[in-house]
Amino acid sequence: MSGFAPLTDEERAVYEWQIWVPEYGEAGQEKLKNASVLVSRCGGLGSVVAYELAAAGIGKLVIAHAGNVKPSDLNRQLLMTHDWLGKPRVESAERRLKELNPRLEIVAIPENISEENAQPIVEQVDLIVDCAPLFPERYAMNRQSVLQNKPLIECAMYDLEAQLTTFIPGQTGCLSCLFPNDPPAWKREFPVFGAVSGTVGCMAAMEAIKVLSGIGEPLTNQLLMFDLRDMTFHRNTIQRRMGCPVCGEIKY
Repeated sequence: MSGFAPLTDEERAVYEWQIWVPEYGEAGQEKLKNASVLVSRCGGLGSVVAYELAAAGIGKLVIAHAGNVKPSDLNRQLLMTHDWLGKPRVESAERRLKELNPRLEIVAIPENISEENAQPIVEQVDLIVDCAPLFPERYAMNRQSVLQNKPLIECAMYDLEAQLTTFIPGQTGCLSCLFPNDPPAWKREFPVFGAVSGTVGCMAAMEAIKVLSGIGEPLTNQLLMFDLRDMTFHRNTIQRRMGCPVCGEIKY
């Protein structure tokens, strides 16, 4: 987004309750208004991230997701509706997000992230939220995060479990430090409840808000893992890996 746009009276009224949050205020809301985020993809996880960021007043969202809405999407992909079955997912997502926040600028890309398109897509935003199910997409975004010096929020879920972390180039390691190789157990389809993806999606959106506005402490150098079967949460330390082929030689 070009220039720095102040809040309007309408925006002050819409975001009043979060502007009351200590250490956030109008200054934090203005930072959010003038920020841009890539959400890839906008399925069970990404749809919640995009929805919460749109509701919070992010200025620009770039959403990337190929394919059409299927019946099996509807238990968890909150931006997809029955009347949009067989139509492009990103069009359904764009429509729902604009209904929620008509001030929002949206770039809807009907493609999944790949090594071929990651660079120009990431160039459009300040921060990336990675909600892709497969590691080739995740690695492509991670590489551009490091090369373009842009924060990357990683989130995922399986069954009733989920995990979340925030990578900031120059301050933390990267996804390739945490997962040097593509985990063979990760599949395109897997068991999950919508409430699980919704939980970690809300947390990922909050991480993005924290990084962009400067409020709180982002989840850096730590992997938060939780199991909603018994509501257990724990953190593992993430260390930058010497010799990492992605971030090991980068100087900022």
